[in-house]
Amino acid sequence: MAKLPLEGIRVTAISVVWAGPFATQLLADWGAEVIRVETLHHFTFLTRGFPIIRPTKEMVQARPTWIMAYPNWDPGERPWNRYAIFQAHGRNKLSCTMDLGQPKGLELFKRLVAKSDIVVENNPPETMEKLGTTYEELKAVKPDIIMISMPGFGSTGPHRNYRALGANLDETAGHTWLRRYRDMDPSSASLILFSDATAGTHAAFAALAALRYRNRTGKGQFIDLAQVETLMPYLAEATMDYTMNDRVQDTLGNRHPFMAPHGCYRCQGEDRWVVIAVASDEEWHGLCRAMGSPDLAKDEKFADTSSRYQNQDDLDRLIEEWTSQHDHYAVMFALQREGVAAGAVLDDRDAFQDPHLKDRGFFEKLTHPDAGTHLYPGIMWKMSKTPNAIRTPPCCLGEHNEYVYKKLLGISDEEYAQLEKEGHIGTEPAPGVM
Repeated sequence: MAKLPLEGIRVTAISVVWAGPFATQLLADWGAEVIRVETLHHFTFLTRGFPIIRPTKEMVQARPTWIMAYPNWDPGERPWNRYAIFQAHGRNKLSCTMDLGQPKGLELFKRLVAKSDIVVENNPPETMEKLGTTYEELKAVKPDIIMISMPGFGSTGPHRNYRALGANLDETAGHTWLRRYRDMDPSSASLILFSDATAGTHAAFAALAALRYRNRTGKGQFIDLAQVETLMPYLAEATMDYTMNDRVQDTLGNRHPFMAPHGCYRCQGEDRWVVIAVASDEEWHGLCRAMGSPDLAKDEKFADTSSRYQNQDDLDRLIEEWTSQHDHYAVMFALQREGVAAGAVLDDRDAFQDPHLKDRGFFEKLTHPDAGTHLYPGIMWKMSKTPNAIRTPPCCLGEHNEYVYKKLLGISDEEYAQLEKEGHIGTEPAPGVM
């Protein structure tokens, strides 16, 4: 395999849940050595599972949702290594354990930072302050360090220490208001975690920009990345409508501000759907041909974009009468042949069986020592000069302690044994933590 672009870059991460881990996943995928610094004494919610409560097979099977997902709905003996959310972003990374709450742990962490290029963390600022791991403190041991902090609301301002997860950031940014259905209030909107993805992606890009700056100047820097602010540019139309017109946008449901028809339509089979978007009269004629009703294009109610937009309820009923008689893939293929944007709505099972994704080799088979052998989502883009694939399965808790402590930090066997006794080093959470 060709050398990856970030080989030789070391990232130390105190990252939790998904936003920070997703950022470091992107860096690790392209060759950075990402070392997750984890603790045996505090178990962060949703990162490797559930604190305090050690899930049983019966508990998991009683709540069969993604948030309680383990292979075969069985948490096993080491659930922290089998948890689905961690399995999603833990690939290509290393894991070591340290207790930063002890002076010795803090000293070891700073020694690791001194050998690193980037630090990534997504905790409330006061957490880093209490630990003694702020940018100013880490810069003292590594003057050219790049530190990316990703609290929900940023490192400054009155909300700086507010706790945040993707769901409440979605609401704060206004996304929940815009994406609800027209006949329902915001409480009906489903849970999504869009800000984790946007924050992780922006953080990875910021890391590359900072590395380029350091290559030119020799200087590191602090990057203050508020997760909620990375989400708001995706809602730019509504934001600018307010600043320019003093108008608060309402929800459109599945409809579009000017395209019609535009929606999600029921298809043949149980809970099968297709999304259709028509952007021009030409595409509208193509849709009518695919439906076997070319004369429908001549109907005055639907003759142009304006009339179709004004008569969307009637139009949607006609379209769904047709789609409901056909398979969702069949509708998509028929419309795509006519140049109409259409896509079958897939569930997770469909995605793994999708012939297009199979042909591109997107999913990759990995064997994990605790989770077994499964297909994993693969590398998210392809580079013509740099072939790439997942190198290692998600890291187990403390799996790389010996490498970090003995090779990178030069700890002797005797010191290593003492650190194990003191609770820094291990592969299982401390008693009572989980």
